[in-house]
Amino acid sequence: MKTPSRPLVLLGLGAASALVLSGCASTTSDATSDSETDAITVVASTNVYGQIAEVVGADLVEVTSIVTNAAQDPHSFEASARDQLTVEQADLVIENGGGYDSFMDSLVEASGSEAHVITAAEFSHSWPTEEGEEDHSDHDHDEEDEEHADEDDHAGHDHIEGFNEHVWYDPHTMAYVADAIAEELGEISPDDAEIFTANAEAFHDEIEGLEESLEEIDAAHAGDEAFLTEPVGGYLVIAAGLEDVTPSEFSEAVEEGQDVAPATLLEALSIVTDGELSVMITNTQTGGAETAQVVTEAEKEAIPVVAFSETLPEGQTYISWMQENIENLAAALDS
Repeated sequence: MKTPSRPLVLLGLGAASALVLSGCASTTSDATSDSETDAITVVASTNVYGQIAEVVGADLVEVTSIVTNAAQDPHSFEASARDQLTVEQADLVIENGGGYDSFMDSLVEASGSEAHVITAAEFSHSWPTEEGEEDHSDHDHDEEDEEHADEDDHAGHDHIEGFNEHVWYDPHTMAYVADAIAEELGEISPDDAEIFTANAEAFHDEIEGLEESLEEIDAAHAGDEAFLTEPVGGYLVIAAGLEDVTPSEFSEAVEEGQDVAPATLLEALSIVTDGELSVMITNTQTGGAETAQVVTEAEKEAIPVVAFSETLPEGQTYISWMQENIENLAAALDS
């Protein structure tokens, strides 16, 4: 990543900041029709990607996020006819992919939208690629002519075994996504391409701040054990240098809303009570009886429990939200 020096960055970020409070909680009911604005119309599956699009596009974009409710699990979201119309009118669509928000693929197909689709999961270093396929995570953020594979190919967007689709908890991946947004917006509006690029570069600087905070945790707690009731915060835990000791069968069952097998539950409880666990991570938007059981056991063992969410809390930006998550994790480990 390089540090942008153009004054253009400040102008773009100032405009983006003005949008944060309204934009990060936007819904389809807030969408503005093409007849009312000359802004580029961007539709994001969740407000996480919607807010990043606002930072990159500033006041040159009109962003609608389909899922904004903190109580709504995007895995099981059912889109409406209004959502389909919103996607149909989009100039650019941003989804997570990897089976997380498959409703977006259905909306794009049903609406006949010709908008380009950015799939964030494909920019993860963990994204499985076929031989001869481009690995987006190898790209240098500083390359002026960065190219991305054609995200219009939606093959493989169902859940992929062994792949953690919660890629927004990997700040480094989000820097690549910001690049992709800047590139696509620049193609739609070439006259404004430098603004989009500068804003993405400024976003990189803030991502570097998050990575520095994670490195501080790594320096103090490398190898400490973490139990994740569901894999939502997995990338952040790994970046912090922690060891995820969760039985995969446990977290997968919780994520898919299935019962945890008795033997797996016993294994999980054994991990919680063996005296080695440093922190437990939960998901505020999913859970069940087995999750409650291991959390209760962790509390009995005086193991700190940190809750992560899947959508952007009201009034937060992506950067402030991730920084808060990192600070909460660090405080738990230091307690």
